[in-house]
Amino acid sequence: MKALILYSSRDGQTRAIASYIASQLQDTLSCDVIDLLQAENVDLEQYQRVMIGASIRYGHFHPALDKFVKVHAARLNQMPSAFFSVNLTARKPEKRSPQTNGYTRKFLLASPWRPTQCAVFAGALRYPRYRWFDRIMIQFIMRMTGGETDSSKEVEYTNWQEVDRFAQEFRQLPYEK
Repeated sequence: MKALILYSSRDGQTRAIASYIASQLQDTLSCDVIDLLQAENVDLEQYQRVMIGASIRYGHFHPALDKFVKVHAARLNQMPSAFFSVNLTARKPEKRSPQTNGYTRKFLLASPWRPTQCAVFAGALRYPRYRWFDRIMIQFIMRMTGGETDSSKEVEYTNWQEVDRFAQEFRQLPYEK
């Protein structure tokens, strides 16, 4: 069986999560992991299931997510599929579900795609890697929301056990929706 894992990553954490999920599935699923920005010619008919992961920056997913989902909604809705979002808001336990994470909830409500499975993962804060403007803006947002503001730090909030659980649930999705 073949699975497609697409991702949209700004600073690499979503890509890391997508790659980790693929590695967890490799014993039973053949997985292609592709950047959503490179997926315009992907043929979904080659796959029995699809997962898409996308990160938030300044309150928005990359526009490529909406574009891909709108173009492929009919096929995505016919097959087992999963969506995960990655954002720093999810560092707070009460913001880690699709129902309580505003970004994810808003996307799912507006989207024509109805994924079989959905999750929200906390991302990583990588101050030293950010460009000056992003570092200042993210530091400002973190100050407002009670997060880490030391610009010399890197903090990974991702709970890899939750990611592993999500991967195992994806593995067990029925072959047909």
